[in-house]
This record gives sequence, structure tokens and C-alpha cells, in this order.
Amino acid sequence: MDVEISKSVLTDIAATTLEGIEGIELAQAPMKVGEVLRQQGGPRRTRALKVTREGQTVSIDVGLNVEYGRNLTGLATQAQRAVCENVELMTGLKVRAVNVTVLGVTLPAGHA
Repeated sequence: MDVEISKSVLTDIAATTLEGIEGIELAQAPMKVGEVLRQQGGPRRTRALKVTREGQTVSIDVGLNVEYGRNLTGLATQAQRAVCENVELMTGLKVRAVNVTVLGVTLPAGHA
């Protein structure tokens, strides 16, 4: 019996995993000139998270914002490991790569 796992499920697993890591947030995908998606009257930007699947292997590209004062490489490595482990554990697919790009720095909560 074959079970098909959609890209949206893989994307949700990765996004949920990243939400559990303190000090990072999933960035918004940069928009190209003229590329504005409208939803409920306003522009909507998609998350900087892309899943590419080839057979039983998956590659994941992630864009993150990191809280100011945090260790960028440490959090990026933690994000890579957590996404890889959760996707493999939950789906049985092999993760070829989790490519993390830090797209921005945010202020800690409570700072204006």
C-alpha cells in the first residue's frame, strides 16, 4: 500500500518545527517586482519555506529571522537538525538537505 505525502504536509512539518525554536521566526518570502498576491483586500506574502521532493528524498530551503543578540550559526544549525529529524521521523522520507538562510534580525519581544 502506497501513501502519498503532499508538499504542503512537508511544509507544515518544517514550519511547525521551526516555531518551536526560541529566538527564530520564519521570514516572509521576498517578493519580486510586480508580484503581489491579494487576499482579503491586502497584499499577502508567503513564508520563506520551500520543499523540493524527488522520489523518496526531500530538500528544504528555509529563510529565517533571528532575534538580535542570538548566535546565528548556532540557531541555524539547530533549525537544520530539528527540521531534518522531524521530517524523517514523521514521513519516513530521507532529507537530503536543509538549507538555512538568515534573512533578517528582529528585536526581542518587549523592545520597540
